[in-house]
Amino acid sequence: MKLILNDQEPIFIQISKAIEDEILCDGVGEDMQIPSTTELSKLYKINPATVLKGINILVDKEVLYKRRGIGMFVAKGAKEVIKQSRKESFQNVYIKDLLQEAS
Repeated sequence: MKLILNDQEPIFIQISKAIEDEILCDGVGEDMQIPSTTELSKLYKINPATVLKGINILVDKEVLYKRRGIGMFVAKGAKEVIKQSRKESFQNVYIKDLLQEAS
């Protein structure tokens, strides 16, 4: 998973988007395990709580699920959930602005 941190948005959002990108690019498939909170925090030199916050966003969206004592895994249908979420976000942010500007 590649992640280049920036100052434009919170780190936990960047973590969650990076995991989503990895799922969309088939870097991690359904029922496959993602790197642990500890692994990600060491890799990017950030607080484990920040990583966990990003992962929890994806758990809330039902993109990831937890296997107790084992780790976090990609849920079935995660790719479609991510695509739908991004489509709605695009419509809400860009299309509405364009329509308002055109009026």
